[in-house]
Amino acid sequence: MISNYVLLGLSQLLIFVSSAHTHTKACTPDTFASLGLSNINVFSVEARINHAHWNTADTLNAYPVPTNATVKVCQITVNYTHPGWNDKLTTWISLPVDGWNAKQSSGGYAAASTNGGHDERATVQSWAMTSKGCDEDILGQSQKYAYWNGCSTGGRQGHMLAQRYPTQYDGILADSPAINWDKFPLAELWPQLLMKYLELNAFTQYALDSCDELDGIKDGIISMPGLCKFDPNTLIGESIQCIKIVTKITPKAAKFVSLVWAGPSDSSESLWYGLSHDAALVYLAATNCTSPSKSCKGIPFPVAEDWENIFVSRNSSAEALSVTHAEYTRHFRQSINEFSSIIGTHDPDLTRFKQAGGKMISWHGTKDQVIFYNGTENYYRNAMEVDPNLHDYYRFFLAPGAEHCSPGIEFFPGSSFEALVEWVKNGKAPDTLQAIATPTATGSAKPPLRTAGLCPFPEILSYVGGDASKASSFTCK
Repeated sequence: MISNYVLLGLSQLLIFVSSAHTHTKACTPDTFASLGLSNINVFSVEARINHAHWNTADTLNAYPVPTNATVKVCQITVNYTHPGWNDKLTTWISLPVDGWNAKQSSGGYAAASTNGGHDERATVQSWAMTSKGCDEDILGQSQKYAYWNGCSTGGRQGHMLAQRYPTQYDGILADSPAINWDKFPLAELWPQLLMKYLELNAFTQYALDSCDELDGIKDGIISMPGLCKFDPNTLIGESIQCIKIVTKITPKAAKFVSLVWAGPSDSSESLWYGLSHDAALVYLAATNCTSPSKSCKGIPFPVAEDWENIFVSRNSSAEALSVTHAEYTRHFRQSINEFSSIIGTHDPDLTRFKQAGGKMISWHGTKDQVIFYNGTENYYRNAMEVDPNLHDYYRFFLAPGAEHCSPGIEFFPGSSFEALVEWVKNGKAPDTLQAIATPTATGSAKPPLRTAGLCPFPEILSYVGGDASKASSFTCK
């Protein structure tokens, strides 16, 4: 494996490359004139000096951001194509000129991103190799370690790299991964096929109140979602405030929430997982209502709607919400049959990644309102069945109460990348992932902050007593 790479992102991808103690060449297009790979044609390269600046580190709860840092970089734009594919891709690479001057950047990391051109998996590998070529051109030497860091789509791509290109990266951080893509987009559509009601937030809050203390402390976080057995039917007849009116929870509303939490199914079996009890229902069950007392129109999650219309039904003008339950279950299985091998990204055999010496960390928020955390948990269980020693090179952590790839008042492991580097470079595997919870939903990283050490699966974070804001008050069991 070659280079010190990091990819950081949701659907946008970033890579960082180590270049400390290297001699840099001129930041001009001529420096990269020989850039190319056997399977791509480069048709233009631009290079110029640029500056990157950060004003504040107020987003401490997210991926680390330096304070008042300005970095001088060589910004390179590479336009290329795959012969015969009728595609056009652009990769942007920023290489340090004078060296980075903040904590994470002090190792001399550089950054790269791409528009992808399209979503096929080969794009990721060719982009990585292209950026590696630029690094060597200007820095004058090959690199030692390669890292990938991505969340959501980036998390799925990280898993795909481990499964299909196991020698490309020494370390992979693949968070809240959009794996099982052949299943979960249509599972995201499931609430819309059921939803006609207003009382969603009330069910979420009642479930949170019911299951909050399963870990031994009431702190606004469900740390043991698998043990939460709250029954929405117990709320039937309860009066709640819904926008500007008071309404009572109906049996239909309770049944709807039960079905959303259970996940999509046909008459005989479950098709996929549902949302966790504390996940916000309003993302996948969004509506547009003319008034509180009138009927509402569902607003499907864009990924789910496009997957149904464009990829499965192959009719972009179709109305996704008009499908019958029978059509939905048929489309669900069609999606698996046609796209599992292409974009499913759930091959549990990581033998080649293990043999290459790779290390991978993945975490998933249990309050994820978009991608069902149970799918990642299921993948890890399947991988453990293939290799009982999976823990030696791939560790998965549940982040109690964390939403999709974002910080907030729940525990968020923003320093996971440092843990990955420590594992790759020094052989120190993370027994826990250090996580921070901000005191308000604004995500402000100013003290006081709560800390916790997230547990490697299948262990569960549990309160043992003491100051609930300190990691020492929790244990893994």
